[in-house]
Amino acid sequence: MPEPKDSSAPAETGAGPGADARPGTGARPGAEPQTMLPHRRKRRTIVESVFVRIIATCGVVAIGIAIAAIMDSSGSKGWLIGLVVSVVSVVLAAVLWSSRRL
Repeated sequence: MPEPKDSSAPAETGAGPGADARPGTGARPGAEPQTMLPHRRKRRTIVESVFVRIIATCGVVAIGIAIAAIMDSSGSKGWLIGLVVSVVSVVLAAVLWSSRRL
């Protein structure tokens, strides 16, 4: 007499031995992973990379200016404005320059 199937066990998917171990990915073996941004076929040139980093550094300076203006208009002390802007600028610059995508 056959034993009854345990209902708490996971259902078989019918996938063969060569199926993807991660269900729901739908990726072919050896295929590149899908991300939100398309994969770049070629690397940036040195000049382009430096230009992008300079523009991004100008953005860090602009953020610092905006923080200083907001803090000054609220009546903050000068030393506190300098401290906050310096810390934010150093953190943003570190993130920017450590990025391998730029």
